[in-house]
Amino acid sequence: MSKKVVVLAGDGVGPEVTAEAVRVLKAVSTHHKLGLTFEDALIGGAAYDAVGSPLPDATVAACKSSAGILLGAVGGPKWADIPVQHRPEQGLLAIRKALGLFANLRPVTTVPELAAASPLKAEKLKGVDILVIRELTGGIYFGKRGRTAQAAFDTCEYTTPEIERVCRIAGTLAMTRRRKITSVDKANVLDTSRLWREVATRVFRDEFPQLTVEHLLVDAAAMHLLSRPADFDVMVTENMFGDILTDEASMLAGSMGLLPSASLGTGSGPGLYEPIHGSAPDIAGQGVANPCGTILSAAMLLRYSCDAEAAARSIESAVAAALQAGARTRDIAAPGARDWLGTTAFTDVVLRHLAAH
Repeated sequence: MSKKVVVLAGDGVGPEVTAEAVRVLKAVSTHHKLGLTFEDALIGGAAYDAVGSPLPDATVAACKSSAGILLGAVGGPKWADIPVQHRPEQGLLAIRKALGLFANLRPVTTVPELAAASPLKAEKLKGVDILVIRELTGGIYFGKRGRTAQAAFDTCEYTTPEIERVCRIAGTLAMTRRRKITSVDKANVLDTSRLWREVATRVFRDEFPQLTVEHLLVDAAAMHLLSRPADFDVMVTENMFGDILTDEASMLAGSMGLLPSASLGTGSGPGLYEPIHGSAPDIAGQGVANPCGTILSAAMLLRYSCDAEAAARSIESAVAAALQAGARTRDIAAPGARDWLGTTAFTDVVLRHLAAH
């Protein structure tokens, strides 16, 4: 039985990195007999230019009928001055809402060979293996907002059910790992965070008593991510805090281009998989973008949407082997190095390692 993957290439470097991830998915599909098929659809600025909307109805329909969705990136300065409701980023927010995707999973691991690419000392990076769960459809990004010439406001709201469901996903995943969970909030200042801490405490106490639970204020979490990153296992937090902390955590690995993400809901609906980097318009079209985050996002698609764990692991192992063998894109190359690889050439190395195993 075939499984359809919808590819939302988007803007900037999105088309370049998704094209390489699709090459990898096709190779793995053949080897593991997964029967993957692919359908392209529009999102973001590319969709606005084509049809006047950052998320066309046809894209929503295609995604709802898929096994999983692979996204490149959205946005860029070209669309900075259009009405806010038409901006590319609104397409991303809208597809998450349309599919009921409320939990964003961002794994952060370190590769010893890339220690020099991180601003942290190598001894701080040893053993880092973090999974950050970010609530995705509530909080200040989705609250009431407004502005006048002299003032503006954004409203942060959370409900108990919204917090419960993301904590349950975090707890379930923590049970498959080292059974330690850190919930991040700002309970000393914000009422939404006080509710978050109360609900998180109850869910983990009553439903996951085997877990070791830690609560951290977001400013302390930001500090400890740099001072003791290897101590963290699973982190769970609200939308804006998660957005900020995961970008910070990407520096543990050495580059935002290395890290994948998965956005999931409940039930059997499709998940959305994308690298954590943006559209990088400054390098778009140059063929130098790091495809690792997108390729590893494709591995997560296989794991969570296609129940293909062996195929997912084979992709992750091939990426790790390419890095361990010295393959580098420009963003993770040593200062002054000239032997770095472009987007397609790096993927060629990944495919060779994939074929060898």
